Amino acid sequence: MEWITDLRKAIEFMEKHLLENISAQDVSAHVYMSDMYFQMGFRIITGCTISEYIRSRRLYLAAEEIVATDEKIIDMALKYCYDTPESFTKAFSRFHGVSPMQMRKNSYPIKAFLPLKINITVTGGSKMDYTVKKMEKFKVIGIAREFSFDNSYEKIPEFWDEICRKFLFSLRSGNQPKNDFEKAIVDNSIGEFGICSDCEDDKKVFKYMIAGKYKGGEIPEGMQLYQLPETEWAIFDCVGAMPDALQKVNTRIFKEWLPGNPEFEISYNMNVEWYSNSGKITDDDYKSSIWIPVKRK
Repeated sequence: MEWITDLRKAIEFMEKHLLENISAQDVSAHVYMSDMYFQMGFRIITGCTISEYIRSRRLYLAAEEIVATDEKIIDMALKYCYDTPESFTKAFSRFHGVSPMQMRKNSYPIKAFLPLKINITVTGGSKMDYTVKKMEKFKVIGIAREFSFDNSYEKIPEFWDEICRKFLFSLRSGNQPKNDFEKAIVDNSIGEFGICSDCEDDKKVFKYMIAGKYKGGEIPEGMQLYQLPETEWAIFDCVGAMPDALQKVNTRIFKEWLPGNPEFEISYNMNVEWYSNSGKITDDDYKSSIWIPVKRK
């Protein structure tokens, strides 16, 4: 999986089709990659999401045209893929700090957003400590929600905070379950895993589940079952406070381990976060890990 080559192809595709109604899913499809993994990797390596990149490039080009021409705002809105002049003006003002007409009349400076140049030095898989372990398929049970790629780094920690406040802090302190939902949390150690996976019916979002190994029994309303496949997993250990420690290791996986890896490639469109039940997630020595499903080349 040649990440750097694929990123360059993706940027070339976006630049060629900026004035067309393309989506992040179109970009992933162009480089024949899992939408979930490609959008995750694009954000980690470039610092912005695919949607943000497309939007920012359009608004930069629109500003250059507004200063240089007398094109009507309604025509500019349609040209740069906005449904109405109002939505275009709102996005333009948020990005540049002034409205299109203000920029045209007063020659305000344009906020630059040039095409990305991918020149990243990668060290390959040998520089990261990891183990590879083959596991049989197993079921997990948990609480799942769908998240946008644009804000998942902020929203998923908020999801964890909510579930911890409502259930995990109390139950892990030894309080007895009050209902079937809380009993399932205790019986299945829900909170041991965080699982990302594709949404089959909506490629604009992905599913994230706070889960534990399923031990059997009724599935309470508000919970789901999910089966992890039989495969080899590349397991990367993390030590440090959440979520920073885990996000830093995830960044290194995409920048150092995946690009040009000579031995492994991703086998399924998912990844797993494992969390220790001992210690506080805010501790500097808190232990967790990231599991990436892999197959040998």
